[in-house]
Amino acid sequence: MRVILSVLACLAASQAHAQQSALGRLDSTQRVREVVVVARQDVRETIPSQRLGGKQLERLNSHSVADALRYFSGVQVKDYGGVGGIKTINVRSMGSGHVGVFYDGVEVGNAQNGQVDLGQFSLDNVEEVALYNGQKSALLQPAADFGTASAVYIRTKRPKFAPGKADNLKAKVKYGTSGEVFSAAALYERKLSSAVSASLSVGALTATGKYKFRYKRKNLDGTTAYDTTATRQNGDMWAVRAEANVYGQLRQGSWALKAYTYNSERGIPGAIVNNVWRRGERQWDHNNFLQGSLQKTLGGRFTTRLLAKYAYYDTRYVNNDTTTMLIDNKYRQQELYVSTANVYEVLPWWNVSVSYDFKWNKLDSDLRNFVYPHRYSSFISLATALDGRVLRLQASVLATFVKDHTRLQAPKPSASMLTPAIFASCRPFANDVLTLRAFAKKSFRVPTFNELYYTDIGNASLKPETAIQYDLGFVVDKAWPGKFVSGLRVQADAYYNTVRDKVVAYPKGQQFRWTMLNLGRVHIAGTDVGAAVTLSPAPELSVTGRIQYTYQQARDVTDPATSYYNDQIPYIPRHSGSAVLGLSYRTFDFNYSFIYAGERYSQQENIPANHVQPWYTSDLSLAYRLAIRKARLRFALEVNNVFSQDYDVILNYPMPKRNYAVSVDVEI
Repeated sequence: MRVILSVLACLAASQAHAQQSALGRLDSTQRVREVVVVARQDVRETIPSQRLGGKQLERLNSHSVADALRYFSGVQVKDYGGVGGIKTINVRSMGSGHVGVFYDGVEVGNAQNGQVDLGQFSLDNVEEVALYNGQKSALLQPAADFGTASAVYIRTKRPKFAPGKADNLKAKVKYGTSGEVFSAAALYERKLSSAVSASLSVGALTATGKYKFRYKRKNLDGTTAYDTTATRQNGDMWAVRAEANVYGQLRQGSWALKAYTYNSERGIPGAIVNNVWRRGERQWDHNNFLQGSLQKTLGGRFTTRLLAKYAYYDTRYVNNDTTTMLIDNKYRQQELYVSTANVYEVLPWWNVSVSYDFKWNKLDSDLRNFVYPHRYSSFISLATALDGRVLRLQASVLATFVKDHTRLQAPKPSASMLTPAIFASCRPFANDVLTLRAFAKKSFRVPTFNELYYTDIGNASLKPETAIQYDLGFVVDKAWPGKFVSGLRVQADAYYNTVRDKVVAYPKGQQFRWTMLNLGRVHIAGTDVGAAVTLSPAPELSVTGRIQYTYQQARDVTDPATSYYNDQIPYIPRHSGSAVLGLSYRTFDFNYSFIYAGERYSQQENIPANHVQPWYTSDLSLAYRLAIRKARLRFALEVNNVFSQDYDVILNYPMPKRNYAVSVDVEI
């Protein structure tokens, strides 16, 4: 209590001193321009995020959200090759299950396997992608948002209309030689009234998935075991996406409705092993959800937000490979989610919040001896933020309660846990150029339905994975309008994470018989460094540069008796990074992007047989913008993997060599 009172006193003194200093500089008579407040803003970010938005996303040679996330530090994207390959994200080596993915403020869930395929979210209708380590710094957010170890926020475009205009139309077509990918997308926006607008976004994609690759492997003695060129097979895909939005403004508030559907069929190429070049696996996905939000400020100090969502996911998986067991399974997953978040402004520099979420998940399948699980989850969060001139603090605690029910098994005991977090940032100088930041947080992940109940594999006695994060870093952010160097931003973080009771697959002693156990413990230490600069060498010339670097040691410390004790965990490079260089001159845009991943190991033991070579790619794009009457056109040419590197993100899943793409955008 003394510590809390001391912090409050310091913040109050800091605020009072700033006000007195400002008053001392004022004359006795002042003229103040009219100020119109359209919404109450939340506390500024305590822990700044990594962001890509607007023109940056447009210039990158990226099709999906997963492609854009490669340019963030501390991120590993698992890519199994081709446009149809599943793409999942791992942040700071903690596992995909510890990453929350939020689409316009509502989490995208998957209770079945905990994996969110980011490849299904196209960038054609995305305004911004942001990555938060720890959690988002806002208080007005759902309770479940406080429980993520890291979070990806995808924000779609909201309608903006020029004066006297009530309609916007944007269309895009693109063709890529890698897998003969053809995509088309359209976005229509309509102003229904002064307070209500709507948008409809649709997109379609088709691809053969066939591309040339070189398969080369060496024996331990250095001799060549395989060296051949082949064509990737069974990677074809078609997908159709549609999304409808309605946005409304209220007096001191807003509301939104969203309906989303995604349908696809894809071949799963599989790994290139034992001279097998073609697999018989296929997957159909039919994902739908409806979500809505309402935000309202009452009395000037109290703000509330309501969220609701219903999702239905239908998946079919077929394996016709005659060398393995024939499989044809269907899964139907449902989710119902409601949330209320509330923030009260106690003082101009002190806010408190309380949020409650309820989530219901159900999984049906035609698997033999399936237990038909359904899960009830409740989340209650309490948080506070202190926003002084120099020091900002945010603290939260989340209580989580999870209860599973199954049809053929005894009831599983309820799982509950308290997970606290504290964040701090300090701006020691009056010009706010330097920001020091730190946080500590505990989070946990409840095992998925597959880990708990999958026939002959699941283990209903699994405990949740727990994670603890520590972070210390700084940001230097400075702008010089009109100067040669018009903007500079440098940030660096050192972090240490631990994951306990990690769920791993363990053999039972019989072929094809595995079970899930809490055996894993991982210690992760790393550094993220990033810099961005904007140059204005001439009135019509703009140059932007962005560079990211990550160093990570992610060590398996589960059992000292194992041969892989203290080894780097699979597929985590010690060194990785990216760089982006963009130039804009009059109506031309040029972009160069580079991604690097250092050496890794495909298995737990860090031995030469499991070593995976480093890889890097360079991509180029050139765009030309043209206006014809009321229409604005953009033509773009892309060259991806310029140096035609042969590489695998995941061993034996070869990626495309050099390939090309052309696209045309039209806005009316």
